[in-house]
Order: sequence, then structure tokens, then C-alpha cells
Amino acid sequence: MSTEESEEHIMKIVILEADSLGQDMVFTPFEALGEVVIYRSTTADEMEEKTKDADVIVANKVPICESTIGKAQNLKLVCLTATGFNNLDGDYLKKRGIAAYNVAGYSTNGVAQHTFALLFYILEKLNYYDNYVKSGEYARGTCFSHFGQNFFELDGKTWGIIGLGAIGNRVAQIAKAFGCHIICYSASGKKYNTEYEQVSLDELLSRSDILSVHAPLNGYTENLMTLGKFRKMKKTAIFLNVARGAIVNEPDLYTALTEGSIAGAGLDVLCKEPMNPENPLLKIQDSNKLIITPHIAWAAKETRFRVVDEVVKNIQRFQRDDRTNRVY
Repeated sequence: MSTEESEEHIMKIVILEADSLGQDMVFTPFEALGEVVIYRSTTADEMEEKTKDADVIVANKVPICESTIGKAQNLKLVCLTATGFNNLDGDYLKKRGIAAYNVAGYSTNGVAQHTFALLFYILEKLNYYDNYVKSGEYARGTCFSHFGQNFFELDGKTWGIIGLGAIGNRVAQIAKAFGCHIICYSASGKKYNTEYEQVSLDELLSRSDILSVHAPLNGYTENLMTLGKFRKMKKTAIFLNVARGAIVNEPDLYTALTEGSIAGAGLDVLCKEPMNPENPLLKIQDSNKLIITPHIAWAAKETRFRVVDEVVKNIQRFQRDDRTNRVY
């Protein structure tokens, strides 16, 4: 046997969507594990060429299936820089014996924080009051205060939650600290082991002053929030979605907002990302009624760097056959 043949195989790690973690991300922790190849972004059509020699691929949104990794004969492990794994063809991975790991729980605090950022922007009419001051109107006024737009306290209000997982629970804890009464709904019918009141969807809709979504996208939740559902809500209610875009029917939300079925909405996720230029929600330019952020609830610096640390740990877990975080 030649010296070259006897050398231990060096694992090749291919990072396919580096830009999805931010331009400031540092990937040096991977270098202790093997050869690292970094691509800023990757399309499905580019997958075959970029993964052909990979032992490990690190991905986020690109589809992982036979048409994209079918020729990656060395591939042993797929690591996602995300919690959701809808982009994985689990049957194909299991057929090939390729393991897959996700990262769970890394963004709980960040997403909960962003939920309240969206809420307060709408609730306290911050766009209106910011513009009032910056326009010079406040400087020309005669009263120390200004009451152009009404808003209400959270104390004593009912906060409804769809999806009481780690993020939903964290939001509930914070909302309770503000004095809210928490009610929750499970789209799958699962019985939560919780102190909070679990109700039907109709009751959740009719009682909630604030309704936030923290559920996964699946057969139970896809297109869950339609016009009929919004019309069952209070006209003073605020709707928040920081989960998955396709849980909400966006044309129906547009109608609900423009006809006044609900008072306002804050979204961090959309059915198509980046946003479809034809999305009717773009027509709503009133920031007192609607705020949309570009899927950044998870993107606090600490959160993003935590993802990379966890992916490195997932590779190490795979090497020692630890199935923590393994989805296939």
C-alpha cells in the first residue's frame, strides 16, 4: 500500500449558502474538522457540481434530494443551519444511509424578542409618533404631549398563541410578565402540558387581543389563517407571524387589513422569500397597520454565531454516533 493510500481520509465539508448566515460570519471552527469549501450561495442547478466530492454538506434552504445530491457518492452527512427540514427528502436520505442534523432551540430568545419588537411598533403607533416628531410638528406644538393615535396597555389583555413550543412558551412567559392572560391552540390537536389555557381555534380567534404564530409548517398549519379566520378576530386585534409564511393566506390578510377586520399585523416571514413583487401586502404602505421584516427574527448576531457552533457540534456528534439533533 502506498503512503498516499494509507493516509487517513480528510473529510471534505462543503458550505453551500454562507450568505444565509451573514457577511460577518466566521467559518474557521470547521477547519479543525477537515477541508472546508465555502460558497456564498447555491442554486439547485449548481448542487450536483458543488457537492460531487463532499463528505459533509452544510445547507439552509436548497433542496436536498436525488436530483441535487444523486452524484455525491462520498456524502455521509447533511447539516442544516436551521430548525425546519422541509427541504430534505427524508426517504431518499434514508435509502442512501445519509444522516441529517438540524439545529434546534438556537433562536428561541431572538425570535421571542423580535415578536415583541413587531408588536410594539404596531401597538404603540411608533411610526406615526416618530414621523410626528421628525416632521417638526412636535417642535411647533404647544402641549408637552400629543394624542394623535390611540394605543392600549398590554396589562389585562388576552394573548393567543398558535404553537406552544420553545418559542411560543418564551413569548408566553414575556407576555405574562406584561400582565397578559395567555391562551393557546394546537393545530395538530396535541394536548399541551402547560399552565396556560388551551382552547379551540374559534375561541382563540374571538378572544385574542394579540395573536402570534410560532408553529411549524405542516399539513395542519398550511394556509391556516384565511379571511374567514381573520373575520372571527376582534377588530382591535393585532396579528403576528414569526413562524412560516405559508401558514397565512397573504391575499386574505391583505383583505382583512384593508377592510378593517383586524387592526394591524406584524410579519417576519412570507410565502415566498425574497418577497414576490406581486404580493398584495406591498400595496399597504401604512406602517401603522402593517410591518414586514425580511425574515430576521432569528438573525441577532449571537443567534447566527450560535448556529455555526451548533453545526460544528453536530458534525462531531455524527462522528461519535451521537443522535442528538439528528432528523434522519
